[in-house]
Amino acid sequence: MIGIVRYGAGNIFSLTSALDRLGIAYGMINEEADFDQFDRYIIPGVGHAGAAMTKLVNTGLVPKIKALQKPTLGICVGMQLLTEHSEEGDSELLNIIPVKTLKFKEEPGFKVPHTGWNNVFAQEGNPLFENIPAGAHFYFVHSYYIEYNNAYTLASTNYINNFSASIWHNNFFGVQFHPEKSGEYGETLLKNFSNI
Repeated sequence: MIGIVRYGAGNIFSLTSALDRLGIAYGMINEEADFDQFDRYIIPGVGHAGAAMTKLVNTGLVPKIKALQKPTLGICVGMQLLTEHSEEGDSELLNIIPVKTLKFKEEPGFKVPHTGWNNVFAQEGNPLFENIPAGAHFYFVHSYYIEYNNAYTLASTNYINNFSASIWHNNFFGVQFHPEKSGEYGETLLKNFSNI
């Protein structure tokens, strides 16, 4: 069963609606003791990474999250929280995965935020992207991106520059796109996570 970390910065309704459609059991994590009820976790997030980190710190859950040994998935800002630092608010984050969250540079012909569908190219062999073809489309809404680092990149996308659409390290996974809004392949990814 999946535990969703509630800290006041996640769009939980769209995520729980997708899990309901898929028949994936879930519950909410509001305090440290709640973690023991679940065998995997999702950290959602929308909005400002620095503000989200402040809210997360205020819950007192940060030490527990950093010590998790079970599969954990960060979505959108939830993924950015797994990195070491964000240019958004010059914010120190969880530093679980040693990469940085950077702001897209303004380029002619490109709008920021990066909004809409884009191709995602995953490394072969990782269970999170099982049965998802290379170049599958996922739905993005973000002005900040995860720097590409081959050691931690699970999938990449190009918009203005190449960036990490998905990262991973040990039991921690992150996706910049919104799987719950990404149709068939987004649902496949959520099902895959529920089986890791």
